[in-house]
Amino acid sequence: MRTDYAERPVTGAADLLVCVWRRTTADGPAQTYRIVPDGCVDLVWTGSELFVAGPDTRAQLTTTGPGTLHGVRLRPGAAPALLGLPAAEIVDGRPTLTELDRQAFAEPLADRLAAADNPADVLERAVATALRRDLLDPAMPPVVAGLRTGVSVAELSERFGLTERSLHRRSVAAFGYGPKTLQRVLRFQRALGLVRAGRAFADAAIDAGYADQPHLAREVRALAGVPPGTLLTN
Repeated sequence: MRTDYAERPVTGAADLLVCVWRRTTADGPAQTYRIVPDGCVDLVWTGSELFVAGPDTRAQLTTTGPGTLHGVRLRPGAAPALLGLPAAEIVDGRPTLTELDRQAFAEPLADRLAAADNPADVLERAVATALRRDLLDPAMPPVVAGLRTGVSVAELSERFGLTERSLHRRSVAAFGYGPKTLQRVLRFQRALGLVRAGRAFADAAIDAGYADQPHLAREVRALAGVPPGTLLTN
């Protein structure tokens, strides 16, 4: 069975949305693929229902048969603006929008998606329109930016005049987990991006902020559940 995956930039709300994506699996037996943590939350259309994926703290194995999935990926911290609930309530989960008591949003959108020639465009517009910015924590985008560059949690707390406990609590609501976990996930993703772009594994480890190559290898096993060689060849 062959699986094709493609993503494109969003046309609006780029500060809250990462991309629109499509995964098509050709005819044949069901296929299992590995989803690794990225700090994001996705809204996914299966062709018959809408479900939410993430935020994840560990690798998730997903099995799908022939067909196409369409998804919109939300940036870290943006999920509460779409779902109206803390991200901690869906961490490591795959609930449907109906299970999250979002029938008034899910049912008409599902009808439109089922009838659409291009479900990805319909899904993107619906998500961008439904986002409630008043539900966002305004401190979280700069927190994410700081974590990406390796700023410590203690320094971020001081910048925003918060205790580390308060920053942790607000991060759990926005991201699904604390800032140290998000920083770990973002560093892992940065290293993977460098390796996939052609950097040597040892160089990618140092550039991403790891102590050395074995440190990165341990983190890959912990977050992805497989050795680096297995992850990078899949």
